[in-house]
Amino acid sequence: MIMIPPDLAERITAIHAASHRLVLAFAGAGSVGLAWLHAIAGSSRTVLEALDAYSTRSRIAITGAINAPAVSAETAQAMAIWAYRRAQALSDGEWPLLGVGLTAAIITDRERRGADQAFLAIHTATGIETGHLALARANQQRIDQEILISRWLIDEIARACGIPS
Repeated sequence: MIMIPPDLAERITAIHAASHRLVLAFAGAGSVGLAWLHAIAGSSRTVLEALDAYSTRSRIAITGAINAPAVSAETAQAMAIWAYRRAQALSDGEWPLLGVGLTAAIITDRERRGADQAFLAIHTATGIETGHLALARANQQRIDQEILISRWLIDEIARACGIPS
């Protein structure tokens, strides 16, 4: 059974009540956010498609061969552009569309260079907004970082749908 914090359940219900439709492409983190979206009734109206582009080849297939690190604003933006175009292709109406791109590096079981961080980009009809989240490793486990990023994902989708925080 998936546990959804009550404050997020309300926000997700509001997301599903909004007229927006979205495609989500993510890598490295965000799967809990997708699970939360699906755990609240109404996700079939909101989520047109979601792709976990975890492998390098998968990420390149949706971003093209951009010259940017896997976890960067540029990669998140390329993912959001792909997701927006995919939403346009999948939408069956005149809905406001969101293309969401999320890429993250979080605690892993191997040695990894670089900071624990995430980049989130949301493409709408008016452009792309991109955010960055720096993550601390101290006193955290991978699931803690996944939950933090997933909360941020839900909050940013809600904001893009015009739902006040």
